[in-house]
Amino acid sequence: MKTGLKRIISILLTLCVFAGFAGCSKTEQTPSEPEKTRYSKSYYEYFDTVSTIVGYEETEEAFLEKCDFIEAELDRYNRLYDIYHAYPDINNLYKVNRGASDAPMEVDGDVIKLLDFCREMYDTTGGKTNFAMGSVLSIWHEYRENGMDDPLNAALPPMEQLEAAAEHCDPNDVVIDREKSTVFFADPELKIDVGAIGKGYATERIARELIDMGVDNYTLNIGGNIRTIGTKANGDGWVAGIQNPDTKSSEQYLLKVQFNNLALVTSGSYQRYYYVGEQKYHHIIDPDTLMPKDVFTSVSILCPDSGVADALSTACFNLSLEDGMKLINSLENTEAMWVEPDGTLHFSDGFEAFVISEESK
Repeated sequence: MKTGLKRIISILLTLCVFAGFAGCSKTEQTPSEPEKTRYSKSYYEYFDTVSTIVGYEETEEAFLEKCDFIEAELDRYNRLYDIYHAYPDINNLYKVNRGASDAPMEVDGDVIKLLDFCREMYDTTGGKTNFAMGSVLSIWHEYRENGMDDPLNAALPPMEQLEAAAEHCDPNDVVIDREKSTVFFADPELKIDVGAIGKGYATERIARELIDMGVDNYTLNIGGNIRTIGTKANGDGWVAGIQNPDTKSSEQYLLKVQFNNLALVTSGSYQRYYYVGEQKYHHIIDPDTLMPKDVFTSVSILCPDSGVADALSTACFNLSLEDGMKLINSLENTEAMWVEPDGTLHFSDGFEAFVISEESK
């Protein structure tokens, strides 16, 4: 198992204590839940992370039916949006990155929808979340993986190499024909990377499918992208702890939030990183400087759409506090919390309304 995945699993399993995800797969009903029982199930195969489903159902069979549907959709989206592996009979993003500059490539409609959403988030964030930045991010990925495997020889990517790659990151060079369901790269050196959006987008699509099926009283936790559907069976809100970016602190969580029918997503410098000498370099790359930014250690977003939350958490990590605050406060039903390296917290106008005391359940 990769070191990064181990770290994510550790974070998620502790987060689940507050969100109600961990522990036994079944929790007996209480007097306040006379008709439904809480069930949970976890998966480790999708999006290189841990996925945990919690739902209240009258029978275990009903819960497992929902889980079968969710797992099938997780598998499908994971294959479609994977940029590192090819799969038989699927023109996924891995194949798009290698063939869409030769000729228009026919893809699944859900790939087209994702790319349209990515373009929308590019515009919303002023380019701070750029799905066409794969040429730069692939360089950082290679150096980060090598640095984690061989710390004594860890190195930074040469800036001239990053700057050359940055010449090939224009989203307008991703040409989409929606009628023919094709993607074409006008720039042969462009590559797509949906790491800042894909998992959140897939989570939201699955949540909406469940809602259309009449599902209620569920929570999806897809690698830390938490999307709640309704409340708990007794009407209480879902509670999640926001991870303390200072992993050496005895305080595992900064605070707890309670929310229903919303998504909670956090981007942080403590999740995927490597060291060059004594300096830590995380995975969130600023499109302007082509380097990791260290103004914040984490940014958490609360909003109704998990895909939007995913994109905004990355964008606000790379924006100044003033510009990030302005962006968040301009969006309806969207809140954010920023954490500085010294532990200072900043909140958007309405975020603190979701914070609950340590004694609350």
